[in-house]
Amino acid sequence: MKQITDTILMIRPVAFRMNEQTAVNNYYQKVVDNLLPETVNAKAQQEFDAFVQKLRGIGVDVIMVDDTATPDTPDSVFPNNWVSFHENGDVAIYPMFAENRRGERREDVFEMLEDHGFVIENIIDYTSAEEEGVFLEGTGSLVLDRENHKAYCALSPRADEELMIEYCEDFELSPIIFEAFQTVAGGERKPIYHTNVMMSIGTTFAIICADCIDDKKERKSVLNSLREDGKELILLTEKQLGNFAGNMLQVQGKQKNYLVMSESAHSLLTKDQVARIEKHTEILSVNLDTIEACGGGSARCMMAEIFLLKKQ
Repeated sequence: MKQITDTILMIRPVAFRMNEQTAVNNYYQKVVDNLLPETVNAKAQQEFDAFVQKLRGIGVDVIMVDDTATPDTPDSVFPNNWVSFHENGDVAIYPMFAENRRGERREDVFEMLEDHGFVIENIIDYTSAEEEGVFLEGTGSLVLDRENHKAYCALSPRADEELMIEYCEDFELSPIIFEAFQTVAGGERKPIYHTNVMMSIGTTFAIICADCIDDKKERKSVLNSLREDGKELILLTEKQLGNFAGNMLQVQGKQKNYLVMSESAHSLLTKDQVARIEKHTEILSVNLDTIEACGGGSARCMMAEIFLLKKQ
């Protein structure tokens, strides 16, 4: 099983804005004052287009799909929460917390991928869990170590433990379950909404904010699990998470591998952290200021990795 891929699905936004339905438990979203919705969307499109261009420039195959004006899906730029594509031909479709995000799930995306020659064998649909108020938001809630058959999951209103265990049984993964917190206004510790905000697993390294895992036993077991698999641990601070330094994804370029992140994440890394990352992989950073502020997500969330095989 490959850990990284050179093929990415990205959805170009048409009505991007701050999503009021996700803001209730995504403490990274900010209200951007004095900007008209059209301006916010235009800025998000500029950031998106520049991002796609950079990825294609290093040899990543970006399959770009335009969002549709209806239904209203302000967060469509983050497709990794509703779908994941696996090497054995499986596609998983996930239950999502915000009602207005459920319209992001589109069958025509699968038809487009098949037109590109990808083989989809089986669609595993978990979305009926929404009726019970149970959610698991794709590779936002789950950080997968595909090579070592593990799934890391920080429990939250968007990541249900029982459903996560069911998912791991279906995909033959060992579940590594823990709780991760951030300090919000007023000094309260609240669950981090997505695991991929606080950790990222590359081929030979893992980037993680261990300080978010308040329970020492859980923290130790997560770090030990990563070490057992030979990953060099690069530890982040909670302050760095505020700039999305945990929300990174390693991709395979034409000549070499790259760790993709936002410029704001890159700007907060220390020289030592950068040096340690660069022992393993190149860094590619892109400006995502508008998408990060209004969407409360960053580079990793915008890329749905495609591991499907192509027809011979």
